[in-house]
Amino acid sequence: MAETKRIKVIVPIPMDAAGVAARAEQLPEAFVAPGFAPEFAAVPWGAALGDSYHDMLLMDWTVFQAGIDAEDDGYAGVLIDTVSDSGLRALRSRLSIPVVGPGEASFCTAMMLGKKFTVLTMWPEWFPLYEKTLTEYGLWDRVASLRSIDTRPDVTELLAGKEEVIFDKLKREATQAIEEDGADVIVLGSTTMHQSAAFLASELPIPVLNPGQVAYKHLEMLIGLGLTHSKQAFPAPEVGKDADIRRGWE
Repeated sequence: MAETKRIKVIVPIPMDAAGVAARAEQLPEAFVAPGFAPEFAAVPWGAALGDSYHDMLLMDWTVFQAGIDAEDDGYAGVLIDTVSDSGLRALRSRLSIPVVGPGEASFCTAMMLGKKFTVLTMWPEWFPLYEKTLTEYGLWDRVASLRSIDTRPDVTELLAGKEEVIFDKLKREATQAIEEDGADVIVLGSTTMHQSAAFLASELPIPVLNPGQVAYKHLEMLIGLGLTHSKQAFPAPEVGKDADIRRGWE
């Protein structure tokens, strides 16, 4: 019998077991291919909302801390549970197993499905997250717009109990992205928005990408193909600092 391939899914915000479980619902059992086992775990300390450069730094650092032992712990890959792709490049430098972020995976998938995509998010305080990654990845010429519904997110409870109001706001903003900005693909701006993906996909005439699911399937594909990131692009450090990093983690 083939060994189960465990995937470490790093939640970038500290939260209790109920909060982690709500985020894990984006990967229902039937969605996960046989032989794979995603394991969600939140960082024990760090950012609160990802709403500032302060929080962006904490997310990069704590996700990196949470992931450095993944390969030694027997995981086949690492999935970062945030469209900000926090800690992505640092973890690729440290690890040989594939590391995938929802931002990069969804943006690249959107470019396969259309000419211009819009990132649709909860509030404008998250725009710097996308501005950073889109600049790093050199993708601005394929971006129709960044749009938000100007609604403060709840990164633990997600959209539960607010679906009727939030879903309509998202639909209106997405429709404007199509009609005014020329978007032909919508990328949800947070994995915390996964509960709205099916509704929007059924209501809009263009593809809607649920970033956590897109990234997860990319990771399954890489593992299945025996592929990982290039160490020419993401070289390992000549002098490692794992012991110091672990001390900061503990």
